[in-house]
Amino acid sequence: MSHDSSGIEQTSHASRAAGRYASVVPIEYRLAVMDDAEAIRGIYNREVVGSISTFDLVPRSLEDQQVWIDEHSGAHPAIVAVDAGSVAGFGSLTPYRSRPAYRTTVENSIYVDEEHQGRGIGRGLLEELIRLAGLHGFHAVMARIVGSNETSIGLHRSCGFELVGVEREVGRKFARWLDVALMQRMIDAPR
Repeated sequence: MSHDSSGIEQTSHASRAAGRYASVVPIEYRLAVMDDAEAIRGIYNREVVGSISTFDLVPRSLEDQQVWIDEHSGAHPAIVAVDAGSVAGFGSLTPYRSRPAYRTTVENSIYVDEEHQGRGIGRGLLEELIRLAGLHGFHAVMARIVGSNETSIGLHRSCGFELVGVEREVGRKFARWLDVALMQRMIDAPR
């Protein structure tokens, strides 16, 4: 593995295809750039209009997505998973709360295109975000996950997150009240 100037690993995680003879497809994890805006927007907007994974109700415009990428530079990066030249998923670290005493805590978000789910891309994104959080000196990473998303809760648990609370019926989407599971992982010193 090599690192670019931002400290992000330029890596290829192996993903295995289903079947008796598994093929290996390299996935590259890197910082998001403006050229990724449309692909990220496409993945995110499908979740906005078709799932409860995000509590956003209005799809993002290309300009909105470009502003989002610009805001996710430096200590609060956005990263992408690239499969055969196409963005297969993305993740980000954002400030957990705006008050200064929270500055050493971040929240992660991960979205994987449905055609690429089940191949370890979400795990690769989450592991890279945890590593970057350590490099940037953060002490804790939080995840706020809709309570019925057992896949994401399981992924976070398998990466060292613990359930620290449940916010009951704090969201409403598609005429349903939604709980949010609050998960946390403490960060070790950077490696």
